[in-house]
Amino acid sequence: MTVYLSRKLSFSAMHSYRIEQWSDEKNQAVFGLCSNPNGHGHDYVLKVMAGGQIKQDSGIVVNITDIDKTVKTFIEEQMDGKFLNKENAYFQTNIPTTENIVKYVWNSLRDKLEGCRLHTIRLYESDYLYAEKGEDDMVRLTKRYHFCTAHRLHSEQLSQEENDRLFGKCNNPYGHGHNYYLEVTVSDRPDPITGMIVDLSQLDALVEKEIMERFDHKHLNLDTEEFKELNPTSENVTIVIWDLLKDSLKNLYKIGLYETEKNYFEYYGPDQELV
Repeated sequence: MTVYLSRKLSFSAMHSYRIEQWSDEKNQAVFGLCSNPNGHGHDYVLKVMAGGQIKQDSGIVVNITDIDKTVKTFIEEQMDGKFLNKENAYFQTNIPTTENIVKYVWNSLRDKLEGCRLHTIRLYESDYLYAEKGEDDMVRLTKRYHFCTAHRLHSEQLSQEENDRLFGKCNNPYGHGHNYYLEVTVSDRPDPITGMIVDLSQLDALVEKEIMERFDHKHLNLDTEEFKELNPTSENVTIVIWDLLKDSLKNLYKIGLYETEKNYFEYYGPDQELV
């Protein structure tokens, strides 16, 4: 029986997204503000998850302070307080995108943990952007967005009494509202030149056009075509968002939706099978 445990650490670093063989104009066109040769910085949060068998004598998989020591030593020596492009040999030839950093951390730590095996690495560049790497070759990048909308949970296939019983105050005839947080996750191998798996400016433009313009500050039941006859539960909203993005985002991996801090929904597409 495998049990998983995680440890969270933080560090600060600066970096620049830049290919020296390119002109300033091309670097700015591809990397935007991140192409500043003088660099910019982040307070990163790193989550390390490991797994293993419980030891019968101690009741633990591994002493989590041992994981902490191994990871801290690596981070302090290689990344914390550094200009990554200039002070880390790997990032002198690989652009320190979030995708490349999480790949580098994974490859550096995967054989370093004793008494357990590395399961996933998740790196938060900010509250709105993080990357994750596991045992396969893929890196997953998640961008978070915010929109405000109203809806009424009501099914024409149910009686009014059934709607009242099932949805309670969410069946209010005038509707109610939420601050939704949408997470769009893509999965791919980082491009060997740019270090990216998606152009974030293009992703932002796509989400703005297909999601924000349709749903932000709207009443889903009354103002959108998608939910005129479809009950706008958060389950249905995640599926509709997937369908709106999938054709333009070929490496779409997951849609996550926070209706509230307590209610979270995710959808991996129609091919997902529950096991």
